[in-house]
Amino acid sequence: MRIMGLDYGSKTVGVAVSDSLLLTAQGLETICRTQENKLRKTLARIQSLCGEYEVEEIVLGFPKNMNNTIGDRAEKSLEFAEMLKKRTGLPVVMWDERLTTVEANRTLMESGVRREHRKEYIDRIAAVFILQGYLDARRIKE
Repeated sequence: MRIMGLDYGSKTVGVAVSDSLLLTAQGLETICRTQENKLRKTLARIQSLCGEYEVEEIVLGFPKNMNNTIGDRAEKSLEFAEMLKKRTGLPVVMWDERLTTVEANRTLMESGVRREHRKEYIDRIAAVFILQGYLDARRIKE
């Protein structure tokens, strides 16, 4: 069993997957699309990755506002979660992703990744942080 983590953005989706022991998250790829509402290929790619990595659950970043309210971006994430459930047949868990992109950017800066190259990694790293947070919380509950 593996769990997939997704950082859903307006034009990209960062993808991470856990190891089979559900201990660590590894970044896989960033899925790009030309228009925000064109999701058919994005959903097909996620479904393909779920099969390839034997994923049994998806964790989707839930971008709440800092005051804990749900804005436009969070509403779109909830809609995307429903599409994922229908397409993959897998359970989708919404996971608070506040500040994961900030943390991902900081990690890339500290790693010496040049500013012009950070865009290609930021969503994938954010997906790793989302998934790792979920895996850590899950272990604490057990």
